[in-house]
Amino acid sequence: MTRPHPSPAVPTTFEALESELIAFRRDLHAHPELSRREHRTTAAVADRLEAAGFAVRLLPVSGLVADLGAEHPAYRVALRADLDALPVPEATGLPFTSTVSGVCHACGHDVHTSAVLGAGLLLKAREGELLARGLGVRLVFQPAEEVIPGGAHDVMEAGGLDGVDRILAVHCDPTIAVGSVGLKVGAVTAAADSVEVTLTGRGGHTSRPHLTQDLTYALAKVVTDVPAALSRRLDPRAGVALVWGSVHAGGAGNVIPSIGTATGTLRMLDAEVWKTSGPILEQLIHAVVAPYAVTAHVKHVPGVPPVVNEGHAIEALRAGVLSAGALETPTAQSLGGEDFAWYLSSVPGAMARLGTRTPGGRTYDLHQGDVVIDERAIGIGAKVLAGAALAGGTR
Repeated sequence: MTRPHPSPAVPTTFEALESELIAFRRDLHAHPELSRREHRTTAAVADRLEAAGFAVRLLPVSGLVADLGAEHPAYRVALRADLDALPVPEATGLPFTSTVSGVCHACGHDVHTSAVLGAGLLLKAREGELLARGLGVRLVFQPAEEVIPGGAHDVMEAGGLDGVDRILAVHCDPTIAVGSVGLKVGAVTAAADSVEVTLTGRGGHTSRPHLTQDLTYALAKVVTDVPAALSRRLDPRAGVALVWGSVHAGGAGNVIPSIGTATGTLRMLDAEVWKTSGPILEQLIHAVVAPYAVTAHVKHVPGVPPVVNEGHAIEALRAGVLSAGALETPTAQSLGGEDFAWYLSSVPGAMARLGTRTPGGRTYDLHQGDVVIDERAIGIGAKVLAGAALAGGTR
């Protein structure tokens, strides 16, 4: 298993650090790893941090945490990155394109990881200042952000959030030009759950549907009718969206199958409505398929609540944006889900939107294999997070 050879210490100029971070990101990009399999990625980060003098603590499966600054600080800030890639084929044609078939960093976690690594190296160079001010910083490199349940639980169960007073993160946003950072107090993402519906019934020939339990037709009704019915059972102000990403039934045009599945995500903007949605969803699915006499098994797995940014944490990020020479831009709440939200159920914090679009260039969509990141965002993210950490316990 080859990994980039770690530099021996902290680069003496930001230009040297930025060049290193871009090379580090390209290596991660070429060697993506799926959730809870991020062993090479974890080792690459650990090697670089240890070379800079960090004491690294590995998490049980993959991922790590590393502390710097005061050992028993008056205030400790955590900076979080996520390590995993997506099961999506890359279609960028970049020289450092994914070498793993069917897997790529289509969500920019390689950028997040490199930015937090960079923030840690910038702060290591100023560790004396952290010590003098009684500040501590914890770098959190978590596994498995892209799956449910996510890797935030792995981190918290391993004590990775113990003693943390505030947690901060950045997330790539290809709708924002590089050099700008989106900040917002309050909710910036949505609750997101996984939903899998499996229908079973008596199959048969398509010439005799009356002698079968036509689950293909019933499955089509689930796909079309349940989202519509859900919009009439839940408060429309919650912004509910049930969207199917995978529907499978049968393999021949003249055969009614005996099993079929639909898999998708349930998303909503409101955390309180989210808490009540599960039983209503299951009730609706069973009601929709009842006329067709099929059996429905519903697997609804609550994923994440919305990320709700706390005001003082946003002020710290604003200080980081200013110190980085970046521009602040407003950002809206999205229907995307992020398991960073689980950290915020324990400690206050905030997530910023990191602009990754080349000015005047194409706006890409995350989770697509052709997404291209303007790599200047890596250094900006590192500076923003380091500056926000140095803002410490500002109230």
